[in-house]
Amino acid sequence: MSNATRALPSPVAPGTLEPGTEARLASAPPSPSLVLLTAAHNDSEDGQQLFLTTTAARVISGIFVWLALIVTFHQIYTHLRNYTVPKEQRYIIRILFIVPIYAFDSWLSLLLLGSHQYYVYFDSVRDCYEAFVIYSFLSLCFEYLGGESTIMSEIRGKPITSSCFYGTCCLQGMSYSIGFLRFCKQATLQFCIVKPLMAIITIILQAFGKYHDGDFNVRSGYLYITIIYNFSVSLALYALFLFYFATMDLLRPFKPVLKFITIKAVIFLSFWQGTLLAILEKCGVIPEVQIIDGKEVGAGTVAAGYQNFIICIEMLFAAIALRYAFTCQVYREKKENSTANHAPMQSISSGLKETISPQDIVQDAIHNFSPAYQQYTQQSMQEAERKAPGENGHTASKAEGPSSRRSKNIEKRVLILSDEEL
Repeated sequence: MSNATRALPSPVAPGTLEPGTEARLASAPPSPSLVLLTAAHNDSEDGQQLFLTTTAARVISGIFVWLALIVTFHQIYTHLRNYTVPKEQRYIIRILFIVPIYAFDSWLSLLLLGSHQYYVYFDSVRDCYEAFVIYSFLSLCFEYLGGESTIMSEIRGKPITSSCFYGTCCLQGMSYSIGFLRFCKQATLQFCIVKPLMAIITIILQAFGKYHDGDFNVRSGYLYITIIYNFSVSLALYALFLFYFATMDLLRPFKPVLKFITIKAVIFLSFWQGTLLAILEKCGVIPEVQIIDGKEVGAGTVAAGYQNFIICIEMLFAAIALRYAFTCQVYREKKENSTANHAPMQSISSGLKETISPQDIVQDAIHNFSPAYQQYTQQSMQEAERKAPGENGHTASKAEGPSSRRSKNIEKRVLILSDEEL
């Protein structure tokens, strides 16, 4: 159907065409009214106006979703079964959960596609977890390299290479400092704050009829939320890229490229697919009015339905890619080389509970945004005990009043004054 079909009322009721009408319509020159009549008649005959509402679409998407869930949950279970390096595997498991959340969320949105626009609420949950994944990946890279203190000992004072390709052309003449690490963490943490706020605002605007997917009207909230979201996610991914550029030699043994590309593909593909569908909607490729369950729905809802269907398919390939990117082989070998027995189910559940807990994120946000800690680097207690008390100048004890009430698995840390302040 073309966009013109939405403005032309049907002169006859669906299903009441006379015997010779269809032949005359077929032989007449094509016009918007004829397109409308033919489409309305065909739709009423088979009851299938949109592919997304067909059983085939739901079954196909469901098969891909459940295969993705099986692949991912098996990998998560394997990591929990070989939970030998909690401070790394905690973030890996969080990253892996992006597949079940994206896949099942998109499938539910597809199953409930209609005028009620339930998908807005499901997609808000999906988008919030997206921010969580970006932060978790940066934190994982920090853990790979031994934490802030170890990273600073390797890169402190080194000049930043100017490169337009890596986005460092504006940093010419500057050198790496604790401020650089602060920016990388702050840029990812801000997305963890902005994205949930945007999700809440979206739900509120949706309730008052001020939000419609694909509506770039200045009076619609979609335009402003899209601009803010695009800026926020771009800043977070830029920070990830800067960090990788600064530590690529140190990270090379951990093969971060596949990990980074996989995560970026999952997050950015979903975003740009949505943008492309919104453009197609504006170009008239997606009709502005469709009938689902006897009710009219806008082109934005239909575009969101196609977006969810595509994500359902993509998540199986994402699950396979993540299986190779975040393999459990290293942790399994450590488990086999240790004298401990296989982890009981209680240990697996405690590991999963630690993974879900957001306490470390809150602690990290306080440390990175509080002015009192801007010139300090975090260091694990185990690493601090191996060093002399005054090795880095001054040792600042971080007041961990609430730490006794925190999970025992959350690693205790001290703050080491950065050399720039000595």
